[in-house]
Amino acid sequence: MKRLLLTLLILIFTVAAAPAQTQLGLRGAGFTVGFVSPEDVDSVIGIGFFADMGTITDNIRLEPYLDFWSKSEDVIGGGEVSVRDMTLGARGKYVFTLAGSEMRPFAGAGLGLHFARAEITTPDFGFGTVSVDDSDTKLGLDFGGGVTAPFSSFELRGELWYSAVSDFSQLALRFGVMWPFGG
Repeated sequence: MKRLLLTLLILIFTVAAAPAQTQLGLRGAGFTVGFVSPEDVDSVIGIGFFADMGTITDNIRLEPYLDFWSKSEDVIGGGEVSVRDMTLGARGKYVFTLAGSEMRPFAGAGLGLHFARAEITTPDFGFGTVSVDDSDTKLGLDFGGGVTAPFSSFELRGELWYSAVSDFSQLALRFGVMWPFGG
């Protein structure tokens, strides 16, 4: 996993050093809200935050992101099961140009670190409750696409992403807003 991350970082910095095509820098920021369907967990509402970091090449944009979802359910006999995931990652998006349209469809891929946590709380009859929890950090590979469209002073987006994570893959349909910072 360390070799994969190192290779990816070297690749990003090598491509970023290409003259005249790279225009990296904070270009905008926004948030998303949507439906997340994690493996072995009922669908849940998720939120996310992202930044537009400009272009690596003419049509490839760089977007770091932070996503979060949490799901809790009561269990028979009392108690609760909670599962949550916070993901920190980055995606490259190839933006397609449509002649005569301001809508911009995109397809992309990226890597994300998933900070997953599960907790079970059960009653300990006469003695309060007993809690057991486990957390794990896993590397995920993202694939997806969507469309963006300018609207007044901001940009609307709809996107569908699949994150392949061992034992914890998830599909997310999100809608969001981004405010450009100019440049």
